[in-house]
Amino acid sequence: MSANANSPIASCRWRLRDFVACAGLLLATAAVVLWQNAHLTVLWDSSYILDSSFRISLGQLPYHDFPFAHAPLTFLIQAAIIRLAGRAFFHHVVYAAIVGGLGTVVAWRCILFILRPNLRSCWGVSLLLAVPLTFLGIYSILPFPSYDCDCAFSILIAVLLLQRVSAASEAVARKATSRAILLAFVAGAAAVVPLFFKQNIGLPFLAALLASVLLLLAGRLKRNNGRTSSYLGSLDLFTIPAGAGLALGAACLLLHFSVGLHNYIHWTIQFAAQRRLPGMGTMLSVYAEPSLLWWIPCLALGVALLRTRLSWFQWSRWVALGLLAAPFLWTLASLAIYSDADDRADSLLALWPLLLVASVALTVFNLLHDLTLRNLLPVAVLASIHGALLSQQLWGSTYAIWPLLMILAATMISFLAASCAAVTTDGVLPGTVRIAPVFTVVFSCALLVCGALYALSEERLSYAQAMDGVVCRSKISELKGMAIRGPYLADFEELLRFAAAEIPRAEGMILIPGEDPFYFVTGRIPQFPVLLFDPATDPLSPAQLAEAARAGKTRWLIVKRNLQIKEDPTPQREAAMRELLHMFVPFRRLRAYDVYWRP
Repeated sequence: MSANANSPIASCRWRLRDFVACAGLLLATAAVVLWQNAHLTVLWDSSYILDSSFRISLGQLPYHDFPFAHAPLTFLIQAAIIRLAGRAFFHHVVYAAIVGGLGTVVAWRCILFILRPNLRSCWGVSLLLAVPLTFLGIYSILPFPSYDCDCAFSILIAVLLLQRVSAASEAVARKATSRAILLAFVAGAAAVVPLFFKQNIGLPFLAALLASVLLLLAGRLKRNNGRTSSYLGSLDLFTIPAGAGLALGAACLLLHFSVGLHNYIHWTIQFAAQRRLPGMGTMLSVYAEPSLLWWIPCLALGVALLRTRLSWFQWSRWVALGLLAAPFLWTLASLAIYSDADDRADSLLALWPLLLVASVALTVFNLLHDLTLRNLLPVAVLASIHGALLSQQLWGSTYAIWPLLMILAATMISFLAASCAAVTTDGVLPGTVRIAPVFTVVFSCALLVCGALYALSEERLSYAQAMDGVVCRSKISELKGMAIRGPYLADFEELLRFAAAEIPRAEGMILIPGEDPFYFVTGRIPQFPVLLFDPATDPLSPAQLAEAARAGKTRWLIVKRNLQIKEDPTPQREAAMRELLHMFVPFRRLRAYDVYWRP
C-alpha cells in the first residue's frame, strides 16, 4: 500500500534534505556541548558520575556492595567507556556531545511525525521547532554525563518507535502485520529502558504508556463487542505491553541474580523517595506562576477565534495570531526589560507551566474526539515531564527535558493548523493555514534567543562558584578535557601530589564532601561505601559514619574547605566531624583541604 506525501508512514522516509538537516542539527548541538565543556565543569556533578562509574568498572556492585540511590544505566555506560577507552574526562565529554546531537535529531523526527498530517509545510516547521534544541538539547545545558539526560534520550527513542507503531497501524487500516507486531514489541521493550536511567522520570512514562495502551485496547474491544476480528486487528497493540513485560521481567531477573532485587528496590525506590520526594504543595508550585492569569486566556481566546466562523475575516485571524503569540513575544521582550540573568531565566521557564496546561487541555480534547495511540502518546510525555519535576521542581529539573516540551508544542501547532481549516467545507481556507507557520516562527525565535542566552549564561549552573575568570586546564592525562574557572583545579592537583607522596594506595580514606573525582583520577580502589556526602546519596548518620570508618579500618580523612559548590551539601558536617575527630588527628593543611590521619 503506497502512502502519499502527507501520510503518517511517509514521515519514516528519508530524502537528501533529511540527511542534510540531520547532520546540521547533530553537529550544531554537539558543538554547543563541546563549547560548554571547553570552559565549564561542575565538579560536584561530574565527580559523582565518574567516581561511581569507576568503582563499578572495578567490579564493585551498586546496591549490594555499597549504597546507591540512582538507577544503574548511566553509570554502567560510563563504566564501559572507562573499561574500553581508559580514564580520561574527555571521553565522557565526547559521549555527551554525541548523545546530545542524536537527541536533537530524534526529537526533530518525532516533531515531523506529529506535524505531517495537518500541515503542508510540515518539514520546514519541524526544522524551525528543532533549531532551538541546539541550545536547549538534552546535554546542552548540563554538558557532562547525567542520568536525567540519558533518560530523556531513551524516552525520545521510545516515543519515536511508538510513533512508528501508530503510523504502521494507520497505514494498514488497523490490520496487524508481522512487521507491525514486531515493531510494537520492540517499542514496548524500549519504553522500559528509561526506568533504569532515572526512576522518577522513567516510571511515570512507562506507567502512563501502559495505561494508555490498555485504555485503547478496551475501547477497541468495546466498539467491536469483543469479536475475534477485533483481537486480531489489535495484535500490534497487545504486543506493546507484552514487550514491556518481557523487558521488565528480564531486568528484574538480572537484578535478582546480580545485586538482589530487594536491594535495588530499597535503594532506588524507598530510600530515594524518602530523601528527594517533595510534598504536594511543592509539586504544585510549578503552576503558581502569576503570568498564567493572562497567558492562558490569551491562548484560549486565540484558539476560540480560529475555530469559529469569525476566522473567515482577515482581522479575526490577525487578532487570533496576536493572542497566541503574546506570551512568547513577552518572553522575548523580557530580554530588554530585565538585565539580570536570573530574571531572564525566570521569564523563559515561566513558559513551562503555560505549555503544560495547554497540552493537558489539548490532550483531553483530542482523546474525547478520537481515542488513538497517536493522541495518547502526549499522556506518557506529560507524565514523564511531571515525574522529572519531582526531583528539583521547575528551576532545577528542566535542563534535560526541553525536547519533550517541544514535542508537546508540536502537538499544539498541529492542532492549530487543523483548527484553521476546521471551519471550511473543503478543508482549505486561503490565508488561514499560514497562521501555524507564522506562530511557529514567533515561538521558535523566542525559545532560540532566550534559550541560547539561558544556556550560555550558565544560570542553571549558578549553584557552582566562579562562573567568571580565567579558565584553568590540567596537564594530568585523566583530567584531559576538564576546564574550571578559579583555583579548584590547582587545589585538586596539590591534593593529588600529596596523596601520591604520602598516602599508601592500599590504605582507605574518606573524602568529605566528595566534590573531586579523586578515585577516577588516581585509579585507587574506593574502600569506603559512601563517596558523596549529600542527603540524596548518603544514608549514614554522623554516628554511623564514624562506626563505618572504624569498622573499615579507614586510615585517612580529607576534608575540603574551599568548595566549588556554593552551599555545603553536607547538612550534618559539624556533628560528623565531632564523631570522626575522636579517631583522626590533624596531619597536613593544604591550600583547600585539611588532611587527618588515624594512628
